[in-house]
Amino acid sequence: MEYFLLIISLLLIVVGLFGSFLPVLPGPPISWLGILLLYFVPGIEMDYWFLGISLFVTLTLVILDYVIPAQGTKKFGGTKYGVWGTNIGLVVGIFAPIPLGFIIGPFVGAFVGELIYNSKDVNRAAKAATGSFVGFLLSSFLKFVLCAAFLGYFIHMVIKYWTIWF
Repeated sequence: MEYFLLIISLLLIVVGLFGSFLPVLPGPPISWLGILLLYFVPGIEMDYWFLGISLFVTLTLVILDYVIPAQGTKKFGGTKYGVWGTNIGLVVGIFAPIPLGFIIGPFVGAFVGELIYNSKDVNRAAKAATGSFVGFLLSSFLKFVLCAAFLGYFIHMVIKYWTIWF
């Protein structure tokens, strides 16, 4: 049973790692569920403080994931049309047949959204799209760092678990 839990835990953490870049998957919560499953493995030391603090950090980052790109767009002079364009561009970019569409999509989406709001000001649309792109990259980076830390913690705990048993 413990091997099953270890495998499912690792799978959740790895899926969460990919979810830190793919907007359709909530990366940090999935990775946190992997850490939670790890604690059900017999022989793994329970540390409720780590679980509680990591849950708080995960939930904070989930909230910031929506705030950071929007603030990036607004900071660079964008409107909610640019924010909506960013989100739509992100989803379209995932399914686009071009390489790195999930990175290009938010930029193009924000640009088009801003042009829909004001078709005469191309410079403003480009500036808002840049802000959206920077916000998306920052948010994705923060999610990736948290999920990578969860993976590192998993590896640390599993190595510790194996040295106890072997």
